[in-house]
Amino acid sequence: MTQPLRRAAALSALLAGSLMLQGCLVGAVVGTAGAVVGGAAKATGAVVGAGVDAVTTSDEETRARREREQRDYEREQRRCEERQRQGRPC
Repeated sequence: MTQPLRRAAALSALLAGSLMLQGCLVGAVVGTAGAVVGGAAKATGAVVGAGVDAVTTSDEETRARREREQRDYEREQRRCEERQRQGRPC
């Protein structure tokens, strides 16, 4: 009866040790992952910031685009008026 008791005690010690080591392993993995994610977050923040700058327009860009569209519209209106004077449709 001592043989099964020893095996059970050894198995219990082995399981307890493996559970404790898992905690250490998880802590190490989490620490490493946190460092990697922290570094990646800085890089991602820079990329996202550049992407937002590329997608959004400044007031100056918006004004320039509106002026360009207005000039194009006026040019098309003048062309249409010229065609109408010549008797052609716009």
